[in-house]
Amino acid sequence: KIKSAVSSFQGVKRRFEYVLKNNRHILIDDYAHHPEELRALITSAKELYPGKKCTIVFQPHLYSRTRDLADGFAEVLAIADEVVLLPIYPARELPVEGVNSEMILSKMNIQQKIVVSKTGLLELLKKNETELLITAGAGDIDLLLAEIKSILVNNN
Repeated sequence: KIKSAVSSFQGVKRRFEYVLKNNRHILIDDYAHHPEELRALITSAKELYPGKKCTIVFQPHLYSRTRDLADGFAEVLAIADEVVLLPIYPARELPVEGVNSEMILSKMNIQQKIVVSKTGLLELLKKNETELLITAGAGDIDLLLAEIKSILVNNN
């Protein structure tokens, strides 16, 4: 009975969840929203897929968390080869003056980095080839997964 249960277990939703895995593209989604979770996510993905360009799309969650952990986010996101930041998902918080995704971007020591809107992300993905794409965050980034997957599949 245990063998049967384990063999059919599909993992936990939004924890290293494969959204797409084929010869050309790997799309992984994760709820990671803290620097150490992101470190584990990016490091694991790069170890599993050495030689593939790793692009992470991160949606920061909460203004207070972004303000308090900006240095940590910048450090761990730079482990990826390319970083795309979305605007902060505010959840229950009101905006905090001067706190935004650019705050993380400005602290990152990596060449390939950008802040875009959700629409901008979809346009960016249509124009750029991705091999290993990770989406992460505790906001509503997962609502984009169907469109992202469609773009990857249709871009061959």
